[in-house]
Amino acid sequence: MKRVYVQEQWCLGCHLCEYACAFANSGQEQPGAGGLEMSRALQGRAINPRIKIEEKDNISFAVSCRHCEDPVCQKCCIAGAISVKDGVVHIDQNKCVGCYTCVLVCPYGAVTPAESGKVMQKCELCTERLNGGTPACVAACPNRAIVFEER
Repeated sequence: MKRVYVQEQWCLGCHLCEYACAFANSGQEQPGAGGLEMSRALQGRAINPRIKIEEKDNISFAVSCRHCEDPVCQKCCIAGAISVKDGVVHIDQNKCVGCYTCVLVCPYGAVTPAESGKVMQKCELCTERLNGGTPACVAACPNRAIVFEER
């Protein structure tokens, strides 16, 4: 299965992946004519991306869901809101009760509260957005530090 991988040596720490992710998941992106531009859609609002840039010891790297084969977040979800379909770990926000258990158990720090703070969110490889195409963070990375491939 294809997954998002980060090549830390190429990451500039520019945060473009975060903006592309926030825009792709904002509900305001519409491919083709008539869609809002990212800058106008996100202007004046705090972004809440599903991928985060971390910086430590002058090294920048992106943190996102690793889509584990045996996800501990799924095992610990008291509401049964986390499922795996075709290798993609998915959170059903209609079932999520916001207990934060998945946030606590994720070994990668990839699960975060959604904008509302009442339910959780994580990278879902833009499956809803592109039907299995290239995730927004990968497409936006100017230095190809984020790749979408099988390993």
